[in-house]
Amino acid sequence: MNPSIRNPTGLNEPLSVKIKLPPFVKVILKLAITVAALWYVFSKIELQQVIMTIGQSNLFYLAGALILFVFSKMVSSFRLNRYLASIDIVLSQKAHMRLYLLGMFYNLFLPGGIGGDGYKIYLLSRRYDVATRRIFWAILLDRIIGVLALFCMSVVLFNLIPGMGTYAWFTWILIPLSIFIIYLIFRRYFPYFLPALWITNLQSVVVQVLQLLSAILILLSLKVPGSLEGYLFVFLISSIVAVLPLTIGGIGSREFTFMLGAQWLGLDLDISISLSLIFFLITAFTSLWGVIYSVGPGLKLDSKQGGGQDRVSSE
Repeated sequence: MNPSIRNPTGLNEPLSVKIKLPPFVKVILKLAITVAALWYVFSKIELQQVIMTIGQSNLFYLAGALILFVFSKMVSSFRLNRYLASIDIVLSQKAHMRLYLLGMFYNLFLPGGIGGDGYKIYLLSRRYDVATRRIFWAILLDRIIGVLALFCMSVVLFNLIPGMGTYAWFTWILIPLSIFIIYLIFRRYFPYFLPALWITNLQSVVVQVLQLLSAILILLSLKVPGSLEGYLFVFLISSIVAVLPLTIGGIGSREFTFMLGAQWLGLDLDISISLSLIFFLITAFTSLWGVIYSVGPGLKLDSKQGGGQDRVSSE
């Protein structure tokens, strides 16, 4: 089936071709990729040196990196909540932040960092009279907008790295081109999300700037000699790769990307892997707080409210 064929329901939403594998096969494959990637990375580095590098890091800078990362996830929650509001799922920001944190907790352990998204789709489709496919597209488009910001900032940093070649400046055209393509996709297939496009684009930039500043503080804590542009460029590329459903929770794919990027740009490999691992630990520490809403009564789902919709309680 051609993915561009219009939905027979009459909605201007693209159909997709799906290749179904048993769930346990997908998990085994992704676990194998995760283990293989980590094994390859750690076979190429001095693990003791990496541990020593992390152990000598400045805790003051790391605390700042953690705070900036938490702020970035708060802005991410605002962004997704705006997409949900576009399909008449209205949550208080406090309630949605709890749901978002619970999703982060599941993303930490499940394949490709998308398990939490699946849980949110399941939960919201049960509690709201909204088509599941619309909830799916709201969450997927939120991710795509995040990747768009990552891509645009990667282009900027690519041009700031010395020695990228005489014609590297041609890559600047990729920024307006990618934004225009996303705009056309929204206008053609998702017109009900179009009013949220520009504000969520701005929120995505804020998210990635905060995470980039978090990475800068991590690098400062590691006392990196010389310029930081190369490390930050690889950091952004690794964030894009980590979104792909290739490994468990994205771990392994980020470290593998850092290793290749360090070799390409002539970066210190131990520092590159240390940056990757510390950022993962910050992500994991933040995500683990979602266990409160996984095993406890913290996330309450009320019965139906007026207007025929359910809501996630902020109590």
